Amino acid sequence: MKLATSIWQPGSGWSFPDDLQFEPGWILYFGTTSRLENGSGIIRELMERYPDAVCCGCSTAGEILGTSVYDDAIVAALVGFDGTTVRAVAGTLDSQGESAEVAGNLVRQLLADDLQHLLVISKGLEVNGTSLLEGFRRNLPGHVAVTGGLAGDHSRFQQTLTGLGDQLRSNQVVCIGFYGKKLQVSFACKGGWEGFGPQRRVTRSEGNVLFELDGVPALAIYKRYLGERAAGLPATGLLFPLELTSGLNTGDGIVRTILSVNEADQSLTFAGDIPQDFYVRLMKASATQLIAGAENAGKEAVTRRTIQGPALAILISCVGRKLVLKQRVEEEVEAVANSLNSEYKIIGFYSYGEICPLPDTGMNALHNQTMTITIIGETG
Repeated sequence: MKLATSIWQPGSGWSFPDDLQFEPGWILYFGTTSRLENGSGIIRELMERYPDAVCCGCSTAGEILGTSVYDDAIVAALVGFDGTTVRAVAGTLDSQGESAEVAGNLVRQLLADDLQHLLVISKGLEVNGTSLLEGFRRNLPGHVAVTGGLAGDHSRFQQTLTGLGDQLRSNQVVCIGFYGKKLQVSFACKGGWEGFGPQRRVTRSEGNVLFELDGVPALAIYKRYLGERAAGLPATGLLFPLELTSGLNTGDGIVRTILSVNEADQSLTFAGDIPQDFYVRLMKASATQLIAGAENAGKEAVTRRTIQGPALAILISCVGRKLVLKQRVEEEVEAVANSLNSEYKIIGFYSYGEICPLPDTGMNALHNQTMTITIIGETG
């Protein structure tokens, strides 16, 4: 496996490697929405330089390259596999009710006996991540893990973009399949958030739309806790995600983060389902807790499977973490890097949702507010 990275920045353009000794078969890029939206030629330039590569990526709430975090750049990983084949397909997702169906269609296009792993890059708005993952689970063999994330748009929540080839669109899901016995993949995700305040029962919800908690409009409760910060919703809601559990005092739950609010019906739309009669409570975190969580994710990814030699480490962290960390945001990336093999190349982005198997059951699932790591390498 051979690896290199590149970055596009305003004023200087692409910093392509001058001494690249291989022809990339796969290019993965992440960039700020405005640069992708207004400059599709930037991606076209990348593709023209490496015409034989499968090229895909998405918009972000921040770009990661090495141990640096950028806010107005496009970062790219150039990958040459020795014995692994890469295929990618895209599906149109116009409404969140189609999420499971679109996932199933993508899987059916990629299924083969030697399929080993799926990396999913989904639109970040008007998507039900829970249903999307259910569509993958229903159609995939049990040994195929799914990792990836939902595209971002900083804290604006206006438009996200995903790309396959030179087609950058706001309404698509891109799915990348990896084939062959030489492929090695490891992954992990950790949070660092803690619950506070009372647990409240979900008394009215539909899919990923939450209407009432304990019979009270959900948006009203959120506004009460946020106080002056409520004026900045949905962005300020990222600072206080929800912990979702199936019952009272049942231990750690799944974290859910807000995508949008509806003043008319006082509802909140989340990245994944909020089932009725489940329980939720608000969560908070300090920068120190989030950095520790990121470090633990790196350690778990390394110990889960040892990948020798060069490998690509894809870091997908939630925009909510970035808002909490502020000027310390690079510390969580550095914490992961310190846990990884020095031969690994690091690339990633800040997202509206993260995809990774659950550690206890191995079931592919949507997460929020986590640092999720996917390490892709090959046997020697």
